[in-house]
Amino acid sequence: MTRVLNAGRKGPLSGETRSVVVFLHGYGANGADLLGLADPLGEHLPDTLFVAPDAPENCAGAPFGFQWFPIPWIDGSSEEEAERGMQAAVEDINAFLDALMVDEDVLPEQVVLFGFSQGTMMSLHVAPRREDPVAGIVAFSGRLLAPETLKDEVVSRMPVLLVHGDQDDLVPPQSLPQAAEALQEAGFKDVFAHVMKGTGHGIAPDGLSVALAFMRDKLGL
Repeated sequence: MTRVLNAGRKGPLSGETRSVVVFLHGYGANGADLLGLADPLGEHLPDTLFVAPDAPENCAGAPFGFQWFPIPWIDGSSEEEAERGMQAAVEDINAFLDALMVDEDVLPEQVVLFGFSQGTMMSLHVAPRREDPVAGIVAFSGRLLAPETLKDEVVSRMPVLLVHGDQDDLVPPQSLPQAAEALQEAGFKDVFAHVMKGTGHGIAPDGLSVALAFMRDKLGL
């Protein structure tokens, strides 16, 4: 049974929705954490609706935050609990995306997934296994979960932008080339990468600029 995800939203500046950016936040954060990016991005994406769901589970490691799935080395959960949480979150995100596209009357090619950290892990896992490719995935500071399964399980391929800080002490910077390699081996043709110099586990202005250019291009703007 899928859980309903509460989502914040910021409407398009033009008043007309021609595309949607879905923010998927990191472990212990919430949708509002990324929705603030809608202001600088929206100026250059005037027909874009920004939505930012909260992950479905309260986070033990952050009392006011949420998680897509537990992380054993942080919260003491078991590998089985982490895997179960992950699979449940996959169903939640798929149901959320399906309903969003119906409600906003947009097609998959008008939707970008924008993930950060654990939200990146979810984006890179969910989108390739959906029936129709989205316009693209912006993947900040995360990694590709179970890269060995992607080749056999991929259903649709979309452009992917991987962005990582070279000083990230939470998710190792080498996660970026590892994800790129697995995506290319699974037949993804458009895999782009940007390393944010001197940046830790976060989103620097240069990374956001690259993400904006990627989204404008993939949304046909």
